[in-house]
Amino acid sequence: MINLNTTYLGLKLRSPLVVSASPLSRDIDGICRLEDAGASAVVLYSLFEEQLRQEEADLDYHLAVGTESFAESLTYFPQPSEFHTGPEGYLDHIRKAKASVRIPIIASLNGSTLGGWTKFAGEIERAGADAIECNIYYIPTDPKVSAADIEKTYFDILKAVKATVTIPVAIKLSPFFSNLSNMAHRLDEAGADALVLFNRFYQPDIDLEELEIRPNVLLSTPQALRLPLTWIGILFGRVKASLAATGGVHNAEDVVKLLMVGANVTMMCSSLMRHGVNHLRHVERELRDWMEEHEYESVAQMQGSMSQIKCPDPGAFERAQYMRAVKGMQHIHMAGWR
Repeated sequence: MINLNTTYLGLKLRSPLVVSASPLSRDIDGICRLEDAGASAVVLYSLFEEQLRQEEADLDYHLAVGTESFAESLTYFPQPSEFHTGPEGYLDHIRKAKASVRIPIIASLNGSTLGGWTKFAGEIERAGADAIECNIYYIPTDPKVSAADIEKTYFDILKAVKATVTIPVAIKLSPFFSNLSNMAHRLDEAGADALVLFNRFYQPDIDLEELEIRPNVLLSTPQALRLPLTWIGILFGRVKASLAATGGVHNAEDVVKLLMVGANVTMMCSSLMRHGVNHLRHVERELRDWMEEHEYESVAQMQGSMSQIKCPDPGAFERAQYMRAVKGMQHIHMAGWR
């Protein structure tokens, strides 16, 4: 019998199929449908740092109304209508989700600075969340800010959240560090219970008719899989933290590849938004079929079997294999001219 059980953030899950933060978890019925379709855990849509700032600004405004102590600063904060729900609504959503499903509910905090959102982590724990994913969405644009300063922000946020809660904490990372291995190792030592690879920065587009910069949210493609595949393969066995892959996970073959390089879980979003929640059933069925055909009895048996430390050709993760790939492309190019 095929055993799909895995462990992530210290939580025992029935399979490695986890739903990442997305609009799919905006309502309780949606979360119930995800559980019914086979999701082993759900990461809720993100609560943004700006939402907490907005709530504080609203409170300060009512306390200071008439004193003209604010001037134009109030207009800096996003309007509540721009978000799905405010902080209190988010806590209520966690409570309702925990009362409605049996799978773990992982809250998601999205921010870039050390502040009130880290303190809010304690309220998330009290609301019943099984874990917290810190989505540190930080795009530095000030040329005077050093790489060391940027990295310190991540450690400060992790330490502040860990000091506030007892539930597990995951850090969702971007791939844009000068030495990602070093960053992952230091976050592991600082107490991160899991590393989620990778955050995907949404890049704006230009409307050529209106001459405006506009947000442009694109669903992931299967090609995005290569980045987490590479780095999970490198980090497996070198950090104690759980490893979660997100971005480019669309079918059972993607799941198998990521498990083989060492992922504890594979997070899905874009494929479910494209094909519907029941796509989870299809992926799980094909995962079982593949494992049976290739005589794997459990996820644990395949996990990390193709990671760098266990791979017969560890150079496949390094520069030597890059050089071979480039030479291979040159041969293809030359053949096209014949």
